[in-house]
Amino acid sequence: MIARNLYALIAVAFLAALARPAVGEEGAALVAGQLAGLFVQSCLEFAGNSNALRDWAKRTGLHELPGEAQESFLYGLPGVVFDATNKTGKLVLISEDGGSCSVVAERASGPAVIDTLEQDLRRAQISFNLSRDGDDPKERVLHHREYTASMGKRSWLLLVSTVKDAALGEAMLTANAD
Repeated sequence: MIARNLYALIAVAFLAALARPAVGEEGAALVAGQLAGLFVQSCLEFAGNSNALRDWAKRTGLHELPGEAQESFLYGLPGVVFDATNKTGKLVLISEDGGSCSVVAERASGPAVIDTLEQDLRRAQISFNLSRDGDDPKERVLHHREYTASMGKRSWLLLVSTVKDAALGEAMLTANAD
Protein backbone atom coordinates (compact mmCIF):
# COMPACT_ATOMS: atom_id res chain seq x y z
CA MET A 1 0.00 0.00 0.00
CA ILE A 2 2.78 2.46 0.86
CA ALA A 3 4.49 1.93 -2.51
CA ARG A 4 1.21 2.56 -4.33
CA ASN A 5 0.70 5.74 -2.31
CA LEU A 6 4.24 6.81 -3.06
CA TYR A 7 3.61 6.46 -6.78
CA ALA A 8 0.46 8.51 -6.47
CA LEU A 9 2.37 11.26 -4.68
CA ILE A 10 4.89 11.36 -7.48
CA ALA A 11 2.08 11.44 -10.05
CA VAL A 12 0.83 14.75 -8.69
CA ALA A 13 3.51 16.47 -10.76
CA PHE A 14 1.61 15.39 -13.86
CA LEU A 15 -1.37 17.43 -12.74
CA ALA A 16 0.62 20.63 -12.97
CA ALA A 17 -0.12 20.60 -16.69
CA LEU A 18 -3.87 20.43 -15.99
CA ALA A 19 -4.07 23.38 -13.63
CA ARG A 20 -1.56 25.34 -11.60
CA PRO A 21 -3.23 27.68 -9.13
CA ALA A 22 -0.87 30.04 -7.36
CA VAL A 23 -0.27 28.72 -3.85
CA GLY A 24 1.95 30.58 -1.41
CA GLU A 25 2.69 29.54 2.15
CA GLU A 26 -0.64 30.89 3.41
CA GLY A 27 -2.48 29.21 0.55
CA ALA A 28 -0.73 25.93 1.31
CA ALA A 29 -2.14 26.02 4.85
CA LEU A 30 -5.61 26.62 3.38
CA VAL A 31 -5.11 23.67 1.03
CA ALA A 32 -4.14 21.54 4.04
CA GLY A 33 -7.48 22.37 5.63
CA GLN A 34 -9.35 21.61 2.45
CA LEU A 35 -7.43 18.36 1.98
CA ALA A 36 -8.28 17.18 5.51
CA GLY A 37 -11.90 18.26 5.12
CA LEU A 38 -12.29 16.45 1.80
CA PHE A 39 -10.66 13.38 3.34
CA VAL A 40 -13.10 13.23 6.27
CA GLN A 41 -16.14 13.86 4.05
CA SER A 42 -15.18 11.34 1.38
CA CYS A 43 -12.63 8.74 2.43
CA LEU A 44 -13.68 8.28 6.04
CA GLU A 45 -17.34 8.30 5.13
CA PHE A 46 -17.03 5.85 2.23
CA ALA A 47 -13.82 3.81 2.74
CA GLY A 48 -14.57 0.25 1.69
CA ASN A 49 -17.53 1.31 -0.47
CA SER A 50 -16.18 2.58 -3.77
CA ASN A 51 -19.61 2.77 -5.46
CA ALA A 52 -21.02 5.02 -2.73
CA LEU A 53 -17.86 7.15 -2.80
CA ARG A 54 -18.12 7.65 -6.56
CA ASP A 55 -21.81 8.49 -6.35
CA TRP A 56 -21.01 11.06 -3.64
CA ALA A 57 -18.20 12.56 -5.74
CA LYS A 58 -20.50 13.00 -8.73
CA ARG A 59 -23.30 14.49 -6.59
CA THR A 60 -20.74 16.89 -5.12
CA GLY A 61 -19.81 18.05 -8.62
CA LEU A 62 -16.39 16.43 -8.91
CA HIS A 63 -15.43 15.32 -12.42
CA GLU A 64 -13.36 12.34 -13.44
CA LEU A 65 -9.87 13.08 -14.72
CA PRO A 66 -9.05 12.04 -18.29
CA GLY A 67 -7.80 8.46 -18.71
CA GLU A 68 -4.05 9.23 -18.84
CA ALA A 69 -4.23 11.40 -15.74
CA GLN A 70 -6.17 8.68 -13.91
CA GLU A 71 -3.50 6.12 -14.79
CA SER A 72 -0.87 8.45 -13.31
CA PHE A 73 -2.55 8.00 -9.94
CA LEU A 74 -3.80 4.42 -10.20
CA TYR A 75 -0.67 2.74 -11.62
CA GLY A 76 -2.62 -0.03 -13.28
CA LEU A 77 -4.98 -0.62 -10.37
CA PRO A 78 -8.70 -0.45 -11.16
CA GLY A 79 -10.38 2.70 -9.91
CA VAL A 80 -11.55 6.23 -10.65
CA VAL A 81 -9.80 9.56 -9.99
CA PHE A 82 -11.76 12.80 -9.53
CA ASP A 83 -10.58 16.39 -9.84
CA ALA A 84 -11.36 18.39 -6.69
CA THR A 85 -9.34 21.48 -7.64
CA ASN A 86 -10.53 24.84 -6.42
CA LYS A 87 -9.22 28.43 -6.40
CA THR A 88 -6.78 27.61 -3.62
CA GLY A 89 -5.08 24.54 -5.03
CA LYS A 90 -4.98 21.30 -6.96
CA LEU A 91 -6.70 18.40 -5.20
CA VAL A 92 -7.68 14.95 -6.40
CA LEU A 93 -9.79 12.14 -4.95
CA ILE A 94 -8.70 8.58 -5.74
CA SER A 95 -11.24 5.77 -5.43
CA GLU A 96 -9.78 2.31 -5.91
CA ASP A 97 -12.15 -0.53 -6.80
CA GLY A 98 -10.93 -2.44 -3.74
CA GLY A 99 -12.32 0.28 -1.45
CA SER A 100 -9.16 2.24 -0.66
CA CYS A 101 -9.65 6.00 -0.84
CA SER A 102 -7.04 8.77 -1.05
CA VAL A 103 -6.96 12.53 -1.44
CA VAL A 104 -3.90 14.29 -2.80
CA ALA A 105 -2.82 17.94 -2.78
CA GLU A 106 -0.21 19.26 -5.15
CA ARG A 107 1.12 21.82 -2.65
CA ALA A 108 0.27 21.88 1.04
CA SER A 109 2.00 22.46 4.32
CA GLY A 110 2.83 19.01 5.73
CA PRO A 111 2.64 20.07 9.40
CA ALA A 112 -0.64 21.87 8.70
CA VAL A 113 -2.04 18.74 7.00
CA ILE A 114 -1.26 16.65 10.08
CA ASP A 115 -2.54 19.24 12.57
CA THR A 116 -5.74 19.87 10.63
CA LEU A 117 -6.47 16.19 10.07
CA GLU A 118 -6.04 15.41 13.77
CA GLN A 119 -8.28 18.36 14.70
CA ASP A 120 -10.93 17.20 12.21
CA LEU A 121 -10.80 13.65 13.57
CA ARG A 122 -11.30 14.94 17.11
CA ARG A 123 -14.13 17.22 15.99
CA ALA A 124 -15.82 14.24 14.29
CA GLN A 125 -15.33 12.24 17.52
CA ILE A 126 -13.17 9.68 15.74
CA SER A 127 -10.68 8.01 18.08
CA PHE A 128 -7.21 7.61 16.61
CA ASN A 129 -3.79 6.36 17.59
CA LEU A 130 -0.50 6.94 15.87
CA SER A 131 0.97 3.53 15.05
CA ARG A 132 4.00 4.58 12.98
CA ASP A 133 5.80 7.84 12.34
CA GLY A 134 8.89 7.81 10.14
CA ASP A 135 10.63 8.57 6.92
CA ASP A 136 10.18 6.42 3.87
CA PRO A 137 13.22 4.12 3.64
CA LYS A 138 13.37 4.29 -0.18
CA GLU A 139 12.06 7.77 -0.98
CA ARG A 140 13.93 9.76 1.62
CA VAL A 141 12.04 12.98 0.87
CA LEU A 142 8.78 11.44 2.13
CA HIS A 143 7.53 11.15 5.67
CA HIS A 144 4.70 8.79 6.65
CA ARG A 145 2.38 8.75 9.65
CA GLU A 146 0.15 5.72 10.06
CA TYR A 147 -2.90 5.72 12.30
CA THR A 148 -5.56 3.33 13.45
CA ALA A 149 -8.89 5.10 13.86
CA SER A 150 -12.38 4.13 14.94
CA MET A 151 -15.83 5.46 15.66
CA GLY A 152 -18.50 3.09 16.93
CA LYS A 153 -18.36 -0.10 14.88
CA ARG A 154 -16.32 1.49 12.08
CA SER A 155 -12.54 1.39 11.95
CA TRP A 156 -9.90 2.56 9.50
CA LEU A 157 -6.23 2.35 8.74
CA LEU A 158 -4.98 5.81 7.81
CA LEU A 159 -1.78 6.89 6.11
CA VAL A 160 -0.56 10.49 5.88
CA SER A 161 2.32 11.00 3.43
CA THR A 162 4.03 14.38 3.17
CA VAL A 163 7.24 15.80 1.82
CA LYS A 164 9.62 16.23 4.74
CA ASP A 165 11.86 19.21 5.31
CA ALA A 166 9.80 21.40 2.99
CA ALA A 167 7.42 24.19 3.90
CA LEU A 168 5.33 23.30 0.85
CA GLY A 169 5.00 20.02 -0.95
CA GLU A 170 2.75 17.22 -2.06
CA ALA A 171 0.55 15.57 0.53
CA MET A 172 -1.58 12.44 0.43
CA LEU A 173 -4.12 11.05 2.90
CA THR A 174 -5.31 7.45 2.50
CA ALA A 175 -8.01 5.47 4.29
CA ASN A 176 -8.80 1.79 4.20
CA ALA A 177 -11.69 0.22 6.04
CA ASP A 178 -10.34 -2.10 8.70
